[in-house]
Amino acid sequence: MEKICFVVQRYGLEVNGGAELHCRQLAEQLRLFYDVTVLTTKAIDYITWANEYRESEEEIHGVHVKRFGVKHPKDIEAFGEMNARFADGAIKSREEELEWLEKQGPLVPGLLHYIEENQTVYKAFLFFTYLYYPTVMGLPLVKEKAILIPTAHKEPFLEMGIYEDVFRLPKAIFYNTREERFLSEFVFGNEGIVNDIGGVGIEFPEIVEPEDFKKKYGLGKYLVYTGRIDKEKGCEKLFAFFKQYKRNHPGDLKLVLMGRKVIDVPEHEDIILLGFVSEEDKFNGMAGAEALVVPSAFESLSIVVLEALGLGRPVVVNGECDVLVGHCLRSNAGFYYESYEEFEGILNYILTHEEVIRKMGVLGKRYVSENYRWEIIVERLRKLIDGESWGIST
Repeated sequence: MEKICFVVQRYGLEVNGGAELHCRQLAEQLRLFYDVTVLTTKAIDYITWANEYRESEEEIHGVHVKRFGVKHPKDIEAFGEMNARFADGAIKSREEELEWLEKQGPLVPGLLHYIEENQTVYKAFLFFTYLYYPTVMGLPLVKEKAILIPTAHKEPFLEMGIYEDVFRLPKAIFYNTREERFLSEFVFGNEGIVNDIGGVGIEFPEIVEPEDFKKKYGLGKYLVYTGRIDKEKGCEKLFAFFKQYKRNHPGDLKLVLMGRKVIDVPEHEDIILLGFVSEEDKFNGMAGAEALVVPSAFESLSIVVLEALGLGRPVVVNGECDVLVGHCLRSNAGFYYESYEEFEGILNYILTHEEVIRKMGVLGKRYVSENYRWEIIVERLRKLIDGESWGIST
């Protein structure tokens, strides 16, 4: 089998992260067609980049993983100061940007040396996420064989000059969504690079029992939020909007939160924090909800949105996020809001138009089935790897 190589900042069963999980899923899917190696670090935590994995090589679900030690842990205070300078517009030169990149981490010169020494061994190098040192410094070394999977969204870091090569040099780019492609082409003018639209394959349990979830937690009508409960994910505004809604519309509607709590959750009789739940509870909970709410303004794909749509449930998303709005428009199965008044109107509509919501559920299932199955995504990526199809997906 021909050899291909993924490059990603973290990789492993213990690693929690959307992009890192996405990388592992793709690597495991492609091992059926290629001899797959992953180059990564010995870090589990992206906050510190501390070397926690002891072994330099291991097999995970049929994928060969080579780990390289991070040169030094992240100095959180020093990076914070550097990041504040960037936010203030004080970082101007390439040298300063590279200093910012090294302080962000993970600094893994051994990984770069391996790429240089083994570039003829692999048919393609797939670089996962644009943001970190391994991609910024590694991709130019093998640009003729490089496929970038950027997982980019609107954020100020895209303004840095160090990312121009990342988006302009690779042989091909495999975007998550049309919106990500539009953003890339708008910022970097890289329309000429071969590309296609991928994402992830959405998989569901054979049996989903929403009534079991309602009975287990004593629920009637509820909205559900699934993911990290954090200010950066828009949760504070969600709490404020929901509490305002309950003041205006008293009733039994509840907001159920599933995921790790990073910020304080308001003490409110209709806001229920479940914390981490099993996969069974997650799917049962989403299937039984009136809607999934996603208040984040920064998403490059959103697996939970696709899971909810695939379960036939509508989604209510932040209208400031082009990717989430795109899912709503293409599926005809979701709503988006930018103000409290819109949020309120959407909830009232969902709760009073049962037949319309049922039809939207059918459309959501179709959207996921037609676009987010592994066989579709893997076929598109294989064509980029093998150079068989250089057309651009619409």
